[in-house]
Amino acid sequence: MTQAETAPRNREKLQVEVRKATTADAPALTATMARAFDDDPVINWAAAQDKHRARRVYDMMGMGLNRLTMPFGEVYTTDEFQGGACWTPPGKWKLGMLQQLMLVPSMAKVATWRRIPAVMGGMNAIEKKHPHEPHYYLLALGVEPALQGRSLGSQLMAPILARCDAEGVPAYLESSKEINVPLYERNGFRVTKELVVPSGGPKIWLMWRKPQ
Repeated sequence: MTQAETAPRNREKLQVEVRKATTADAPALTATMARAFDDDPVINWAAAQDKHRARRVYDMMGMGLNRLTMPFGEVYTTDEFQGGACWTPPGKWKLGMLQQLMLVPSMAKVATWRRIPAVMGGMNAIEKKHPHEPHYYLLALGVEPALQGRSLGSQLMAPILARCDAEGVPAYLESSKEINVPLYERNGFRVTKELVVPSGGPKIWLMWRKPQ
């Protein structure tokens, strides 16, 4: 799920230098992403809402970073970890059955074992709508809450979107907040479908970007 710049877009643009993240960056970047996604509807649907909620959100963002995107080398951030864009390259987004099973204990730390069937069912419903045409997949885009609305999200996406255009490859994302849809539209994405996540989940916006 993407969660970028929910603050009003009337603040002064903050120019940053975007670079690839390394494994050494993972703890600091996970903390940034957890703050960025703290009020995210999908994350808070998946994470058990108890006294451990903040840790559960951190663990979920860490799983997305360390296990689902960082191994492919297409995670982008800044030297001050002001935000992150976590991508998978074409053909790498889909998890095999064994990979899914290996993630279940980690998901249980987020959702609790009792809620695993509902949460995994919701995630599978999202996956069924995922396009099969080769594309770059933006799993997560997050910006420090205090810096949202200053164009960091666009800058974090820029390296891969430029590659999409150079290679003639589309890009795909799921936006978990309607307020973020205009950000992605400014960067060339278009809504292809709205989906209500089963098992009590929120509405999400599926977005596709043709190479430009």
